Amino acid sequence: MSKFKRYGILGIICIALIVLVSRLVSFEYAYTPPENKTPNENRSQVSIRNISTKEEAGTDAQIELGKQLFFEETFGNEVFFTDILGMFDGPLSFQNMTKALVKLGGKGTTNLQVEAAESFTAGDFHVEKGDLIDTGIDVAKGTLTPVGINIVYDEGRMKAGITCAACHASLDDTGRVVEGIPNTDLNIGLALAMGSNTASYFTHTQIDNFESFVRGIAGDESVKTSTGEEKTLPDPQLLEEFVDAEMVKWPLGSNDTTIEKANNPVQIPDTFTLGDHPYGWSGQGQIGPFRGLSAAINNAHAQNMDAVSQSEISGPVLGIDKELYLAILLQNASNEKYRFDPNGKESPSEFFARVDPTPGVPGVNELIPSPSFPKISYMSAIGLYSSSPGYNTWEQLNGMSAYMNSLVPPKTELPIDHETYTRGKDVYRRAGCISCHGGKNLTSNELVTADEVGTDPSRAKAFKATQSFFSPPQLYAEGTPVPLPRNPKLVNLVRTKEEDQKLQLAWGQANPNGAYKTISLLGLNWSAPYLHDGGVAVGKNNELGLPNTLLKGVPADPYNSLKAMVDSQLRSKVIKENLKAESLSSAHVSGKGHEYWVDNTTGFTKKEQEALLYYLLRVTDVNTQR
Repeated sequence: MSKFKRYGILGIICIALIVLVSRLVSFEYAYTPPENKTPNENRSQVSIRNISTKEEAGTDAQIELGKQLFFEETFGNEVFFTDILGMFDGPLSFQNMTKALVKLGGKGTTNLQVEAAESFTAGDFHVEKGDLIDTGIDVAKGTLTPVGINIVYDEGRMKAGITCAACHASLDDTGRVVEGIPNTDLNIGLALAMGSNTASYFTHTQIDNFESFVRGIAGDESVKTSTGEEKTLPDPQLLEEFVDAEMVKWPLGSNDTTIEKANNPVQIPDTFTLGDHPYGWSGQGQIGPFRGLSAAINNAHAQNMDAVSQSEISGPVLGIDKELYLAILLQNASNEKYRFDPNGKESPSEFFARVDPTPGVPGVNELIPSPSFPKISYMSAIGLYSSSPGYNTWEQLNGMSAYMNSLVPPKTELPIDHETYTRGKDVYRRAGCISCHGGKNLTSNELVTADEVGTDPSRAKAFKATQSFFSPPQLYAEGTPVPLPRNPKLVNLVRTKEEDQKLQLAWGQANPNGAYKTISLLGLNWSAPYLHDGGVAVGKNNELGLPNTLLKGVPADPYNSLKAMVDSQLRSKVIKENLKAESLSSAHVSGKGHEYWVDNTTGFTKKEQEALLYYLLRVTDVNTQR
């Protein structure tokens, strides 16, 4: 019997057992690779404290917990993505995804191709029923479940949630999972757009008002705001079509991580985090455990994985009344249990309180109020912390921080000619790269204003609107359990004047256009395309820009894309191609900025430029002995 047939039969048997068992009990499963299937080495370990401004990696136990959570923990976001957003109601149906997994026959893939369960159109994108959808979802060799997706059967239906690994792990050429590298072809925007209620993610799109989504006809639904004012709801179909069209603009390997009602996808970063502080593209993660890494991870889970969690800040930060905000999110929810009826007797908040799977805090995820709640602080952009019952506060987030800090980029296996390497290192120094990207981690750990670096400021100033609803940052004392006890002990996060200035810059409070962090240059071989918007992309055969690479399924080549970072003529060609695509321009993706050239315009020869690129793609192999 062939291997494909064996896996096909095994898959059918497994699915049949799942269906049979799921009728009797609830279950959940996410794939975590065994230790020998993740090619990362040289993990360092130092002591850990709950509150720290020092680099830390954690104990073996914390790293082990962190790895499990990295691959498996969703904090319950299955409810949002499945029951509210309806990600699997449309072309990406559970049935067709299962068929695609079985069809692999255990071979593994970096791009699970799923047959469209129905036709779908959003903006310029169209797929016919039966066509193959490139998802960019990874499936490890010898497995039957995607990396980073938690499968759940609960309340009589299949659900799926998203873990860190979906974005921050991928496969090498052998089909093994590589922890920490970005999933550069993951099609997040398309997967979300194909949901039945993607309108619930509208804060991640360029939306100025809701008037244009009101049909203005008899029968328009309305809702009473918190002040008793009657507000007409946007038509769910019109809003859905708009949000879908916005989402499909996101390049592969990108995700919008802020909620300021602007379409701001950023490239998925790696998670080789030790020494690469501050965290987040604008550097907003600076204080608290692990030099702000835990706060940055919290932002990803508490804010980006559950739009309902922002209901308490929707008024002061987004300018949308809480009742209107909840009604918009829930009026077309996938699961009838969570679908708000404007003609019912309950207000949106009363309705949600009745069906909320996690009573006591906004949102459907497992969250706890921060000490500043409902106000925002430098520890949480929505005033909430991700934390599950049975753990201590920050225990899960700190575990994931410890795990990420234990990761180092895998070896590139590129040959090293020491003469060329040394010559490239000298060019790196003479070109001035070392002034921002020096030290063992190849970063100064500083912030650079968007005006100075010359990149689109849209993302850098994304947290600016939170300034009016701010409170001093506090943590619960170490060992505080979840659920929270009555009157838990609090710890103030004391900051220096310099630290406050840096935080204000990162959160768009000290400069109108904000700032971007100086990233580490370790792991460049795994992270093409480059810049925060992922706009500097050149293919192996010199295909220019995103329209001719990722948007056509052509990977960005590290060497050629890196050349476009330092070669002024090549970059101008890349930008020109990017600007031809209106969808990229409206999503603030161009590849502009960081114009620090190492070419004939700055007195460097082609040979010197080549040596620099040689050095940059190999320095990780030499420099990651920690």
